[in-house]
Amino acid sequence: PAPVKPPDGGWGWIVLLGCFVITGFSYAFPKAVSVYFKELMKDFHVGYSDTAWISSIMLAMLYGTGPVCSIMVNQFGCRPVMLIGGLLASAGMILASFTTNIIELYLTAGVLTGLGMALNFQPSLIMLGTYFDKRRPLANGLAAAGSPVFLSSLSPLGQVLLEKFGWRGGFLIMGGLLLNCCTCGAVMRPLDMGMKRKMGKAQDKYEAKEMLPIGGKSDEGISTTDGTKKAKKAKKKPKKGKKLLDFSIFSNRGFIIYTISKFILVLGLFVPPILLVNYAKDTGVPDTEAAFLLSIIGFIDIFARPACGMVAGLKWVRPHVAYLFSFSMLFNGLTDICSARASNYTGLVIFCVFFGISYGMVGALQFEVLMAIVGSQKFSSAIGLVLLIEAFAVLIGPPSAGR
Repeated sequence: PAPVKPPDGGWGWIVLLGCFVITGFSYAFPKAVSVYFKELMKDFHVGYSDTAWISSIMLAMLYGTGPVCSIMVNQFGCRPVMLIGGLLASAGMILASFTTNIIELYLTAGVLTGLGMALNFQPSLIMLGTYFDKRRPLANGLAAAGSPVFLSSLSPLGQVLLEKFGWRGGFLIMGGLLLNCCTCGAVMRPLDMGMKRKMGKAQDKYEAKEMLPIGGKSDEGISTTDGTKKAKKAKKKPKKGKKLLDFSIFSNRGFIIYTISKFILVLGLFVPPILLVNYAKDTGVPDTEAAFLLSIIGFIDIFARPACGMVAGLKWVRPHVAYLFSFSMLFNGLTDICSARASNYTGLVIFCVFFGISYGMVGALQFEVLMAIVGSQKFSSAIGLVLLIEAFAVLIGPPSAGR
């Protein structure tokens, strides 16, 4: 059980908003950057596979630094880690606007921005899990909706910035936008803080009672303040033996099955959003209409994620949420297979609609299922290890498809 009972609301809604923005940047940003690829290919004289590495490295950093992020969160807490992450993500894109070759882009936009987003993404999910319990499926669905909302807005924005300021100016402005991650990190107030304030108020009441000339009350006040001090000391003690990364979750059969299935899924999950725009441009679709395809996926996804979160929260569905997740993965794979039939713009739009629904279902359920398997106490370690394993799939998936 969690040390403090989740309030399922209150400040949790502000935490949810912060998580919504962080999820939006983390998942949408690597795909939205693909709008600039055509110009980068011209400037640096490189091919599809070379530019696809930018998004892949960004996503691989987001996933692969999971254990490092888990250790940092367990050591320093969510808020400081997120503030540093926001600064790193922004610095990466700003430096990328001054690069002169594709390798420098890999290091700045790929590694540095990816690391910054990783240090934001994981702590925001951990905070969401501590603030919500009964309403957690809905909260996860709403937070996951940040990805499509940002995808449908960042992709057209990127196209506008590209036309007005070129890719360098676009990268610079995008770097400025990423500073909003610091604001989201600032609102991630630890749940214990609220409890300490309540205890402080209780102490003040007892001090006031002590001042009143009523026998017995002062002793009562002293005994309770002593009790609260002892409780505080007792709370501090377990931190000494705290594990930085809990590998005992590998003894959980459900966790191993989840990890294997997610690895296979992630090999192909990000391929359509990353390569779709360039594929459409190559088939003769105008640039703005090609960028609009990502907006279609995003728009459908906006409604798919919260809707799926609400369905997963129903009394008769929540115990069987793993089966709903399995169906969403199968559905996503089938839409990819059917995309081979899309030979014109209309076909691509139809594919985007169905891909958006399946993609939204996967996004809304993936972390809810993981938390249901391992529990909230081991979630920070579990998510770090899962993301590390998925990083290999993310890294080889899009460039392989590009080739």
